[in-house]
Amino acid sequence: MKHRIVGRRLDRTTSHRTAMFKNMVTSLIRHEKIVTTTPKAKELKRIADKAISMAKRGTPHARRLLNRDVKDVEVLVKLFGPIAERFKTRPGGYTRIIRVGRRAGDNAEMAVIELVDRTPAAEGDGETKTAPKSETKAAKAKAETKGETKATKAKTKKAAE
Repeated sequence: MKHRIVGRRLDRTTSHRTAMFKNMVTSLIRHEKIVTTTPKAKELKRIADKAISMAKRGTPHARRLLNRDVKDVEVLVKLFGPIAERFKTRPGGYTRIIRVGRRAGDNAEMAVIELVDRTPAAEGDGETKTAPKSETKAAKAKAETKGETKATKAKTKKAAE
């Protein structure tokens, strides 16, 4: 019986598994949304929620402890800055897992793990290699509307002169 044994091994050695989850937590915080297999997402949720809870403390000791797992300074600053502020009043449950079907190559169940209250600016950052075409079309349409707004501003400026 597996009494008091928590977590999945995911058919990896301990060092490989810890390194993988350190990289995945860093990517999740940087992009605020990643696509992975469902078992990995379930394990990552535990680790990421603990990291965000620790960042909410904002103490130097919490920063030192998280620096062991998140080696990227920009991501660490983002974690202790905007992300900690965003989840300040939330008591837990900072991530959500959404199942997205099965991978074509090996039929593995895939899932998207993302931060719950994502900012609109971060939505473009969370795109992965397997981003659906509808997102790229939406990004193109957004860029075109930005160009149109610049053109309309220029027209109104000329009209005002």
